[in-house]
Amino acid sequence: MAERKLTYKRVLLKLSGESLAGTEGFGISTPVVGHLTAEVKRVHGAGITLGLVVGGGNIVRGAVAAEAGMERVSADYMGMLATVINALALQDMLEKEGVETRVMTAIRMEELAEPYIRRRALRHLEKGRVVLFAGGTGNPYFSTDTAAVLRAIEMEADLIIKATNVEGVYSADPMSDPSAELIPRISFLEVMTRELGVMDATAISLCKDNDLPVVVLNVQRPGAILDAARGEQVGTLISREVTQ
Repeated sequence: MAERKLTYKRVLLKLSGESLAGTEGFGISTPVVGHLTAEVKRVHGAGITLGLVVGGGNIVRGAVAAEAGMERVSADYMGMLATVINALALQDMLEKEGVETRVMTAIRMEELAEPYIRRRALRHLEKGRVVLFAGGTGNPYFSTDTAAVLRAIEMEADLIIKATNVEGVYSADPMSDPSAELIPRISFLEVMTRELGVMDATAISLCKDNDLPVVVLNVQRPGAILDAARGEQVGTLISREVTQ
């Protein structure tokens, strides 16, 4: 049987920290991480060059901590450290499954991971390693969505896949509005105009300026990430222009 063609050969996968917690809502769920590991291994095994950015919301969210009264810069740095914990957990599971990885951090902590250096990251990708980018951008006031887009641009990715717990982008919040409709394709401009909350405005604007498409999908659906990399209709495609 002939191998199915890959539409996107280099992909940046963005995982929310909450996705690692599963139904527990906090911390790291081993079964959930095992499922995510299997999906990443499947994508990597198909010959796709893969980078990964994970959030830290399962441990601490900087913006939420700031709203609770913590000084914003300190809260954001705590959130960045949470992403390193998550990246190390994913690395451990991936390497137990035989997938070679590197964790690279925007904040230097050489005892745990390599400092992020673009040329070194590209070299790891060329060698077929999965690179986990941790520590956000290394700066407060920037979300991990923005960090994901920045790293995707720097690693010359063809696509960003944002893995969520819903099927894609909806006309309204599907958790609170049962009439919300799934949108298969939408432009960056419309996402910003309608304030759909897929990513923060900085991240979406960076994607638009660099013509970098985004697929939003449900990570719980087996094979969804690989299907998206193959260009199949999965979840919602966000791009510069909407084509039917």
